[in-house]
Formats: sequence, C-alpha cells, structure tokens
Amino acid sequence: MCVADPEKANQLDWTKRKGIISGIARGLLYLHEDSRLKVIHRDLKPSNVLLDDVDMNPKISDFGLSRAFGGDQSIDITKRPVGTLGYMSPEYAYCGQVSTKSDMYSFGVIVLEIVTGRRNNRSLEDNNTAARSLLSYVWDKWSAGTTHEVVDPSLRGRYLEGEVVSCVRIGLLCVQEDPSARPDAAEVVLMLDSHSTSITMRTPSRPAFCFTEPGVVNPALGYHGTRDANAMATGHLPTPGSDNEVTISDLQPR
Repeated sequence: MCVADPEKANQLDWTKRKGIISGIARGLLYLHEDSRLKVIHRDLKPSNVLLDDVDMNPKISDFGLSRAFGGDQSIDITKRPVGTLGYMSPEYAYCGQVSTKSDMYSFGVIVLEIVTGRRNNRSLEDNNTAARSLLSYVWDKWSAGTTHEVVDPSLRGRYLEGEVVSCVRIGLLCVQEDPSARPDAAEVVLMLDSHSTSITMRTPSRPAFCFTEPGVVNPALGYHGTRDANAMATGHLPTPGSDNEVTISDLQPR
C-alpha cells in the first residue's frame, strides 16, 4: 500500500481509504485481543499492508518481527528494537518497550499518511520554512483549526469532512507520546464505526516526535541540538547495523 505514489493515490478515493483504515484497525483488534495468543506486529507500516485487487481490502502481512504474548502478559522489553524508523513508538525505539500500544502508534502514523497522502519518514517543506515531519505538520494544522488543509489534494474535495476530521483525530490520539493515552484497537474500531460523541470528542495531546522549530526537542528523550531534532522528526536516526538508516535488522530466535 502506498498512498504517497501519485498514480496509486488517484486509485484510492476517500471511501476506499476509510475502508483501509477500518480494515487495518480490525486486523489489529484480532491480533491484539481475538487470536489465541496476543500478537504484537512490531513493524506495522504501509509496505506491510497488502490490498486485494478487487475491493482493496487490507491484510496485515510480514510477521517476521512479531512477538507473541502468553497469558496475561501485556508488555515486554527487548534488548534491541527492530522495525522501521518513522513508524516506531518512542518507548519502543529508545527503551525497547513492546506492547499493543507500540503497534497502535504505528497505526496512527499510517492513518495520517492515508489522509494526507504524505510519508512520515520524509521531511516536509511548508511555505519555505524549515523541514518538518508529517506529525508536526498535521499537529500544527489541527491546533490551528485548519485540519482540512492536510487532506490529500488528489481527493479533490470529494470526501466527508466529518469523517476526515475523525480519522485525523484518531491518528493523533494513536501517536501521543504517553502509551497509556493511546486508544487500543477495540476503541479505534468503535470510534470508526460509531457516532458516539463520548468517544469521538476525545482531544489528542501533542504527538511524540513533534518538532515545530529546529532544535526544539523533548528532553525526556535525551536528544539535543538541531541535527538530532531534525533526524528524529523525519525518522532518519543513525542506527547501528543499518546501512540505509531506514530499517533495523536483528536476528532473534523465535
């Protein structure tokens, strides 16, 4: 799945995009709650979401890095995080903390990419200002009350504004820095399928990896300086064992 490709994006009207978002959420609900073992994907990204030829129904794929939790286990700590930068939650990328909420962070990034038609791990240029990440861009527009400006232009205004705003809100809720503040898959499915104001009126807080000005960083992450801030914002952190600075590979017995 790639909505950042102009040719492919034109094949995805808003109804299809909304269906893809809902399908991924239901897939995560099955993995996290309905399967025999709780499965954490750990590398959820657009290239790991396959669409069928007819209805473009999404299927989550590539479970080579997944973790299975048994019993009442809800969290695990891995010595070395694996996955794709730009889609990894802060607690997983820097502390190795694995949970369903780390998958929900990745889901939130994908939702915002589907709505905007832009990639999170590519910096954005907006009105000749400094390069920013997708999360920073969407958060700034959301805070300013101009959420409609983030919608993919290829949709040409053919969408329901209420649905788009709801999806942007869900995406921002999922990429909050505090894992406990992120909704789980069941809540996301309910928000997508329901018009209950008690759920949809939740207000997201500032996303993780959100930098509106060069050099402004979250001190809790232990990074300082413009170079590191821009690197984290665009998802291009230098990482050991990665030649292209995009993925991290770590062989672990399963």
